[in-house]
Amino acid sequence: MDLDFFKRTRILDGGMGQELLARGMEPNGTLWSANALLQEKYHKLLLNTHLDFIKAGAEVIVTTTFTTRKVRLRDNGVEDKFDYLNKKAGEIAMEAKKLFPNILIAGGLPPQYLTYEADTRSDNNIKDDFCSQAELLNPYIDFFYLDVLSSVKEFRIAIECIKKFDKPYLLGAHISEGTKMPSGEKISDVINNINHQKLLGIILSCISPENYELNLNEIKNLGVPFGFKLNAFIKTNPKPNYTDNYQKSKTGNPNEFLGVREDLTPEKMSKFAKKFKEAGATILGGCCETRPSHIKALSNLV
Repeated sequence: MDLDFFKRTRILDGGMGQELLARGMEPNGTLWSANALLQEKYHKLLLNTHLDFIKAGAEVIVTTTFTTRKVRLRDNGVEDKFDYLNKKAGEIAMEAKKLFPNILIAGGLPPQYLTYEADTRSDNNIKDDFCSQAELLNPYIDFFYLDVLSSVKEFRIAIECIKKFDKPYLLGAHISEGTKMPSGEKISDVINNINHQKLLGIILSCISPENYELNLNEIKNLGVPFGFKLNAFIKTNPKPNYTDNYQKSKTGNPNEFLGVREDLTPEKMSKFAKKFKEAGATILGGCCETRPSHIKALSNLV
């Protein structure tokens, strides 16, 4: 894969988990999008959702692996399905690529412990989890996408895991509010404190347009291709934390406690994206609660 791929404007897909729920996938504990892999009756729904994002203009689709990490599966009593679920995510993404050969598949490596929080476990525990998931995804993907990570430590360990596959990677850092990741580190630390060799670029992922704008000056001066996966949640920092709220959820849908922005229409998101693109952003995509219609609006900017 060309390491300069993201030096020109590219369109990523939107938020798979929330889109699957909106299309009728029943919640199952806190499995979220992993339920579409666990239950065969949802496999066609998952494929069609990939295809609809592609038809809307996405040039890259991300494997549906945000909740196929070991900890989340263990919490839901299906850790024994770890291999199957990650391979199935790769297989379904490959089905989409067979129909649209020019798209790329990004292997999503999510935070291996909690969402929107820095992983404070031992390096060895984190490494075991990242490496296990990367090994399963590698045969199906064009590059790795380090998805919604919250600390330099997590990025460093994930990159160590994927080195042996000799594939490039895209960084997806998360900032819930302000200008620092949940670890207290700045996004510049992710670039400056790690020896990068096959870096495609960096994005802020699962972030509001307003908060992205707050971080725009820093990310555009990092000297690498940059961009975003914008969300349409009202907040991503629920108290006491995301995991506790999700486990206590009555509906099994994160929008119960994160809220959904009715104002962030495809047109409004496109206006934000146009401003970011004019500032130099070349990686344009959506995250939670963004639909194919949002991705279509982004693709119209190219």
